[in-house]
Amino acid sequence: MTGKKALLISMLILAGMCVLPLGLGIYPQHVLIVSLFYVMMASSWNLLAGYTGQVSFGHAAMAGIGAYASGILAAKAGINPWIGICLGTVLAALIGLGLGALCLKMGGIYLSLTTLAFSQILHIIIVNEYDLTRGTMGLQVPSLMAEYDKLVYYYIMLAAAVLILSILYRMIHSNLGLNFRAVQNDELAAKSLGVRVLQVRVLAFTVASAMAGFAGGLYGHYLLLVTPEIPSLDLQFYVLAMTVIGGMGSFIGPIIGAFALNILAEKIRDYGEYHVLVFGLIALVVARFAPNGLLGLWKKFKPIKPIQAVKQKAFPTP
Repeated sequence: MTGKKALLISMLILAGMCVLPLGLGIYPQHVLIVSLFYVMMASSWNLLAGYTGQVSFGHAAMAGIGAYASGILAAKAGINPWIGICLGTVLAALIGLGLGALCLKMGGIYLSLTTLAFSQILHIIIVNEYDLTRGTMGLQVPSLMAEYDKLVYYYIMLAAAVLILSILYRMIHSNLGLNFRAVQNDELAAKSLGVRVLQVRVLAFTVASAMAGFAGGLYGHYLLLVTPEIPSLDLQFYVLAMTVIGGMGSFIGPIIGAFALNILAEKIRDYGEYHVLVFGLIALVVARFAPNGLLGLWKKFKPIKPIQAVKQKAFPTP
């Protein structure tokens, strides 16, 4: 797909997203808003796992840091929520920088375990610091606007998602993106070519943490309540499932996964307490028959143009 064609399709999709909520009720608008939050979370986590090969279980924790930092500043100190979101984003980036510098040298399973431990420690602190965070009851936070309006929140979340996706697209399709891929595919080869592996990984970790903090801050002010559910492992594994099922390592995959799984989760709530079982079975089926995600499944059955077919025969993929 050429650059002009991709830009045209993107603009048409964006135009469709702008008019989509106008004919919908309050609840469908809510589902779309939450889906946009998951688009930001899954796409930024994909920068770590899909492009640099770093499996972090602390991504939801970074969203929680952004949400609680903004919420506490707004509710306790009376700071404007927009300023609080910016400060929460910076705090998440700084913590991501520090955590990345400490654990990314280990890599592999050690990185996953360290970020998992960090997530649990943060969760314990949030639950026990009742005077500051209100524990499991949740911290009530003000709205981003004088009068609460879901439609306005939809456009705010849409603009935020477009901003994050634009930054990720520019990063992935630049020399920095080539460095990300090099580090993921062969670390030793990347080092031999002069790529600063540790710095590249820390940068990716910091950027992803900042994006998660930004998304978490917006999400908390949309809900008007920041709870330990935001930095929970449940949300982390939900984001992971969206990325993997949508198509990890691709730009569009996490977007597809976020919308598909969140809408699916809303539909299967009718099954009551069995909805988790149904959701798990669907995830297993997708993982079994579409290991490259929904995007990979679509590419597999997409009609191949004659020129592409000749190229595939002449240069078969290993």
